[in-house]
Amino acid sequence: MAEQRDYLERYTSVRSIVREALPFELVCTIAGVFAGVILVRMVDMIETIPGLIVLVPAILGMRGNISCTLGSRLGSAIHLGLIDRIERNPELINNVAGSLALSLIMSIVLGILAHLTTIALGMQSSVLALIAIAVFAGVSSGLVLAIIAAVITIGAFRHGIDPDNITTPALGTLGDVITMIAVFCAAKVVLWI
Repeated sequence: MAEQRDYLERYTSVRSIVREALPFELVCTIAGVFAGVILVRMVDMIETIPGLIVLVPAILGMRGNISCTLGSRLGSAIHLGLIDRIERNPELINNVAGSLALSLIMSIVLGILAHLTTIALGMQSSVLALIAIAVFAGVSSGLVLAIIAAVITIGAFRHGIDPDNITTPALGTLGDVITMIAVFCAAKVVLWI
C-alpha cells in the first residue's frame, strides 16, 4: 500500500507533471516553427500541386493523432508492465503495426479527399499524385515516429519520468516536423517524375 502511494505521488503530483512536461513543451514550441518554415519553402510546390494546401493540414492532423495515440498506448503498456524494453515484444509489435496500418489506410483516404476537394474548388488535381504524396509522407513519418515513440516512452520510464507527460508533446511536434519533411520530399519526387 505504501509503495502504491509513493508511486502515485511521484507520477501524479502537479509539481512532477510541470517539471517533466515543461521543458519538452518549450522545445516542442520552438520546433513547431521549423514545420512552418518547411511549409513556406513549399509555396512553389503548392502552386504546381494545389491539392497540397488541402492535404498538408489533414496529414499533419492524422499523423499527430495516430502518433500520440501510439505513444499513449505504449505508455499504458509500460505502466502495466507489458513492455519493458525494445525487442520482439508482441505488445510493442502489435501497437506499431496497427499504427502503420492506420497510417496507410488514412493516407490513401486523405489523398482521395484532397483530390476531390481540390476539384470541387475548381482547380486541377491528380489523384495519383496526391495519394502518392500522402502515402509516402504518412507511412514514412509513421515509421520514424513509431521508433521515436518506443524510445521516448521506454527511456522516460527507465529514468523515472512519467512517459505520459512527455510523449504526446514530443510526438506531436516531432510529427509535424518529420511529416512536413516527408511531404516536401514526396512532392519533390512527384514533381520530378
